[in-house]
Amino acid sequence: MTDNDQESETLPQVPEPNWRGFIDLPDFPSLDKDIHVDVVIVGGGITGITSAYLLAKEGLKVAVLEAGKLLDGPRGTITAKITAQHELIYDELIRHFGKSKARLYYEANIEALNFIKKTVEQHQIHCDFSLQDACIYAATDHYARRIEKEAEAYENIGIDGTLINTVPFEIDIKNGLIMKNQAQFHPIKYLAHLIEIITEKGGLFFENTTAVNIETGKQPTVLTREGRRATGSHVLACSHFPFYEGLGFYSTRMYAVRSYVLAAKTKKAYPGGMYISADQPTRSLCSATINGEEIVLIGGQSHKVGQGKNTLEHYKALEIFGQQVFGLDKMVYRWSAQDLTTLDKIPYIGEITSGQPNILIATGYRNWGMSNGTAAALLFRDTILNKKNVYQDLYTPSRFFAHPSLKNFLVENASVAAHLIKGKLDLPAKSAEDLSNGEGAVITVKGHRKGAYKDEEGKLYIVDTTCTHIGCEVEWNNGDLTWDCPCHGSRFSYTGEVMEGPAEKPLQQYDHRILDNLTSEDSGY
Repeated sequence: MTDNDQESETLPQVPEPNWRGFIDLPDFPSLDKDIHVDVVIVGGGITGITSAYLLAKEGLKVAVLEAGKLLDGPRGTITAKITAQHELIYDELIRHFGKSKARLYYEANIEALNFIKKTVEQHQIHCDFSLQDACIYAATDHYARRIEKEAEAYENIGIDGTLINTVPFEIDIKNGLIMKNQAQFHPIKYLAHLIEIITEKGGLFFENTTAVNIETGKQPTVLTREGRRATGSHVLACSHFPFYEGLGFYSTRMYAVRSYVLAAKTKKAYPGGMYISADQPTRSLCSATINGEEIVLIGGQSHKVGQGKNTLEHYKALEIFGQQVFGLDKMVYRWSAQDLTTLDKIPYIGEITSGQPNILIATGYRNWGMSNGTAAALLFRDTILNKKNVYQDLYTPSRFFAHPSLKNFLVENASVAAHLIKGKLDLPAKSAEDLSNGEGAVITVKGHRKGAYKDEEGKLYIVDTTCTHIGCEVEWNNGDLTWDCPCHGSRFSYTGEVMEGPAEKPLQQYDHRILDNLTSEDSGY
């Protein structure tokens, strides 16, 4: 730990999500031969597993391909809210798309919540499911006015909402807006049970199997990095960032945002409910039961991936907030997670392009994946079974509205271009010799930009900082010890391994002992 990080000594040393502990998950093999099934599903998160469950129930043969371990990616690091209250969204949707589409968005997410509730009851899944009121609150006049507008939107499209002026903990607010009878649960317990049901019905799971491309046609085939082929009547791309874009240009139509969570035992009892601030930076509060103990999940500090300077400060800010509101007895876990936001804030769910109806995609949940991800699975089932789904036009990836999509399209792609150019021009003054144990940074080696991390034992890891997706320059994330790309959100471990796409290949590694022989041909994209 460096001198600059002394204030973080009370934080857990290693980022780790609370959901993964205390649960026995089965191991599944890698795909080591070509297969042919009814539906190939790429991605083992809420959408992929729920889709597999729904389709297996209909008698279809399904295969789920997961690049890493099941339930070990973004879905292992969420705060388990199942709600249709997605921050301040309905006033915006009404203004941009009209009341009917805003109402449909609400209904899709409520239907997803009710599906999860029914599934938990039907299979008696012990996943800490409980109904909770959701509340968004404002501490400033500006956001208080926006909450008043949101309350009007609720009334206009028939959402049962209640305005309040206090919350049951020590935060002075101007107002707040409650959406009743939302829910929370333990997502890994829930999904682990669905995996059991799917395997009992003949469904297949393959771990450590990275999908890299699709051969299109009447029977699309998923190609894996290891050279295997998985063919089906339909392919579902549920891999967070699409591993295959199929001329849908999704890289240009979304941006990645990272947020942070502390899991803590508090001195004051948590009053129940799920809370999120309208003010920025966001603050999110809910509770969870871990190993029989209630802990409070304190989240927020969102920023675009690769664009948050000194990311450890985000954890510190959450620590200070939690201390002020509840008093912190012990911080048990910390982690960060990221999700993708579309140009108009509505996820892309459906045919990847109009010319490829048997390849379906789901992405861009904007941190509300439990409800939107389940809604995606329900839409996928209906599409494959040729059933009408009233949400198809709402979520279709082929949509492109002049406002706000066009404006956001131009802004986001200008940002990508700026980072692509700026990263190539910046040459840091720091060298590997300047690093303390536990410190990482972009350094200069013989005039070339490299990424270096020195672990607590003094071992040095050096990688090329050129993202293997389209060539942007990654930045060091000192809070999570990762290399993050500011262009499309790819993340790499300090050894260069891919942690999150769209990048498929690792960063090039260097032996620091031979860096003196580096030439210009060894650097760059």
